[in-house]
Amino acid sequence: MSEKIKERPRARVRARALRAGDWPIIETLFGKKGACGGCWCMLWRAAKGGKTFEEAKGDKNKRAFKRLVTGDRVFGVLAFVGDEAVGWCSIGPREAFPGLARSRVLQTDWHEGTWSVTCFYLPAKWRHRGVASALLKEAVKIARDSGASELEGYPVRPSPKGTGEIPAAFAWTGVPRLFERHGFTNISPPGHTRDIFRKRFRKKRTA
Repeated sequence: MSEKIKERPRARVRARALRAGDWPIIETLFGKKGACGGCWCMLWRAAKGGKTFEEAKGDKNKRAFKRLVTGDRVFGVLAFVGDEAVGWCSIGPREAFPGLARSRVLQTDWHEGTWSVTCFYLPAKWRHRGVASALLKEAVKIARDSGASELEGYPVRPSPKGTGEIPAAFAWTGVPRLFERHGFTNISPPGHTRDIFRKRFRKKRTA
């Protein structure tokens, strides 16, 4: 069943870059199920998919992601309302996500300056309250400040049939209107089955 978009009060959201000491926050936010069925934000980071990844769901993925976070070897964005963590966004150089290379429909003419926004995680009660927008805004800033020349996103395209609503379980890569609001352009080839959005950054002027 699709999640119907309801009017909810906007929250005063604060978003910031992930820090090496944030593992306890991630662990609480993701919960026992590891955000999405034991993924622990490792799907796109895994060198192998299919059965190998299925077997890693749960504790293996949790340990792997913990090593990345505590070792300060991963980029990301956390969102807060007050002291409560209410959302997560995965971001980093595209080359850091081998899973993208396994997807035929997500291939682009990327290069070493290409960064990717690969997923969002928001607990149900915080959806449609401005959290995803705050996360993406901060992700754009992190990519630009880190020297990226462009940032890609891979939102889920609404179905042309029925209501056009997207089940929450399938919207974890974001939705087109979110990227459009932040200045991304749809670069998907005609007839493509997945949307690919891109935001280019101007080169900083040197003195």
